[in-house]
Amino acid sequence: MEIWINPACSKCRSALTLLDAEGADYTVRRYLEDVPSEDEIREVLGRLGLEPWDITRTSDPLAKETGVRDLPREETDAARGLWIAHLAAHPKLIQRPIITAEDGTAVVGRSEEAVREALSRKG
Repeated sequence: MEIWINPACSKCRSALTLLDAEGADYTVRRYLEDVPSEDEIREVLGRLGLEPWDITRTSDPLAKETGVRDLPREETDAARGLWIAHLAAHPKLIQRPIITAEDGTAVVGRSEEAVREALSRKG
C-alpha cells in the first residue's frame, strides 16, 4: 500500500493517523517532492477508475492561474493526455491523499470511510 500525501494537508495527516492506528503496512510518497510521472498518473487513474479531471483540485487558485479549468473534459486520449500532462507539471493540483490498495485498486482517501475502504481491499 502506498499513500500520496502533502504533509501540510489535514486530510493526509488524518489518513496517516488512521493507517497507523490500524497497523497498516504502507509507504509514504510526498508527491510534491517525488512528483509522479505521466505514466504513474495514468496507472493511478486506472486503479481509481476515474478521469484526470476527477482528481484535479480545480478550485485551487493554481488551477485558474495555469488554465487547467479550460482544458476539455472529453473522454478521449488527447483530452486525458492534456490533463495528465498538466497534473505531472503541477502536482499541487492532484487531489490528496491517494491510497493504492493491496488488491490493485486505489481510493482518494479524503474521508475516514475511504481510508477504511482501502484498508479492507486485500489482494
